Amino acid sequence: MRRVLVTRPEPGASRTAQRLEDLGFKPILLPLTETVALPVDADRVATNAAAVAVTSANAVRHAPKEISTALAGLPCHAVGRWTAQAARAAGFLSVSEGPGDAEALADALAGDYAGQTIVYLCGRVRYSGFEQRLQSAGVQVRAVETYDTVALDYSDEAVLARLSGLPVEVVLLYSVKAVTAMQALAGRPALREPFKRTCFFALSGRIAAALETVASEKLRVAPEPSEEALLELLRTSP
Repeated sequence: MRRVLVTRPEPGASRTAQRLEDLGFKPILLPLTETVALPVDADRVATNAAAVAVTSANAVRHAPKEISTALAGLPCHAVGRWTAQAARAAGFLSVSEGPGDAEALADALAGDYAGQTIVYLCGRVRYSGFEQRLQSAGVQVRAVETYDTVALDYSDEAVLARLSGLPVEVVLLYSVKAVTAMQALAGRPALREPFKRTCFFALSGRIAAALETVASEKLRVAPEPSEEALLELLRTSP
């Protein structure tokens, strides 16, 4: 049974762990980041907005109730299935599920909303490609940051205890910030041995590119930036 380290923040980490167990893997939870709510100025929400876009479930989970309520009647375009579920749970009435990729979602929205304003519920730490693509197509993007992503720190002893002193065969990486934290962790003298033969599975090419110290033979990249694709790659990899 392969031991798989899950580095994403909660609540997604526990959901991923359950999926790994169902696939016959041994999950080890070690979230390297956590999401924290940010104060949101209600005046940042455009009253003339034509729609809402969300590329992270955390953005709607952390959005203040008054913001969600104010926007609930607008069409809400979610990047994928989990984000769409979070948007519906937050009270959005008309939610469409996108292709699972932020840039593909931007391309899909560009033609329909040129010259109009889209409220983008998002995190402080985010990839700029989504906004840039919409703006270049003439869409006004009003970014409303509802959460921040901060790194978590663990002592060597805490990590070794979490690993039960055994090597890690696979690490799943969902963000560039997690990559930075993971490389710092694996580079500590006391932790080098457990990660000596680890294979790293990245959610996207952009995340994989941040793994500067990992040899290509120890790196796998999901064919599309979705957990379904990442776990299928893990399931079919030797």
